[in-house]
Amino acid sequence: MARNKRMFMSGNDIRRRTFLYGAATAGVVGLAGCSSGGSNNGGDGGGGDGGGGNSNMSLRVGTSAGGTKDVGLAVERAVSQKSDKLNYSTVESPGYIGTIYRMAQDQFNAGITDNNSLTKALDDRGQFSKQSVDRVPYYGFYAFPYSIYIIARNGTGIKTFDDLAGKNVYPAEPGYSTRATTLDVWSQKPTKGVYDKMNIQNMGVDSAPGAMEEGSIDATIAYGTPGVRYTGFVREIASRVDVHYVEPTKALKKSAESYSGAGTGTTKYSDWSMDTDIGTDEVFHWNLEVNYTFNPSANADAVYELCRVVDKHNGVVNEGEEQFNDFKSTSDMLASARKRIPVHPGAVKYYKENDAWDDSLKEGK
Repeated sequence: MARNKRMFMSGNDIRRRTFLYGAATAGVVGLAGCSSGGSNNGGDGGGGDGGGGNSNMSLRVGTSAGGTKDVGLAVERAVSQKSDKLNYSTVESPGYIGTIYRMAQDQFNAGITDNNSLTKALDDRGQFSKQSVDRVPYYGFYAFPYSIYIIARNGTGIKTFDDLAGKNVYPAEPGYSTRATTLDVWSQKPTKGVYDKMNIQNMGVDSAPGAMEEGSIDATIAYGTPGVRYTGFVREIASRVDVHYVEPTKALKKSAESYSGAGTGTTKYSDWSMDTDIGTDEVFHWNLEVNYTFNPSANADAVYELCRVVDKHNGVVNEGEEQFNDFKSTSDMLASARKRIPVHPGAVKYYKENDAWDDSLKEGK
């Protein structure tokens, strides 16, 4: 797929953009999706303050292993090439939830995490119901999304989402953020009746293609980057099994659009093909939105400078890792911002100076 086919999503319209593939907890390398990584114990796993200079202009960025780290390193390289002010260092962190815990402990002042985990931290849901945090980091800018929809094995009789009731359904490996977000969407009131009747499968992604081929999985989520690629186990399934698109119902669209931890969109299948006909011209997907976030104590000038680099030198970041968002305009950096999550003052200053600030959002103090 050509790079010029990448899309950036806003609402239900897809514009040119990119997406990051994969991440995992420390010690568990995932082929598909980012592990939520709940552990908040252990060492940082790498990196100190990068380089010399003014320590107030330093950002230590908690970054999951795997693909998330690849994007973080691409941003770090762009900073080293295009900024003579900012010291940026990548610090390995155990997943998106683990990053929120470690930021609350001030182990680093910046981190890459997702809207669903941030929303759960605010509401003390999921893992945060057992161990809450006193502070949720401020929003900085949109880094990348995972876009997710459903495919089924031919011959299963599955045509729409409603047909998944009573079927063996694989929503990715336990612990993956793509799985958590998918189950959160499906368990919303409009679709809960169907979800409760599914036989949810819990195997690792390494086993999923064989299980689909043997018939023990009837349907699975498919996800990746519109215009870039699908994640590994999905590509393998598509190469080994005849599959087709599962049409979303009005109830599924309502669940996805109403769930605060996810975004939604549509993509032309020709722009994001599995190199096989799945019986549709367009796919509806829900999205795990991944952001750069910052502690309130992070230096405002440092946050401003990082926003400048990824905006003005977006092409340099994309050359290092094409899955980082390809911003058409500065305002696209705010595409995943939520009214409930304040924006860091350094980022707000950058957006205001570039006529991109959204007055409906809240500035952190």
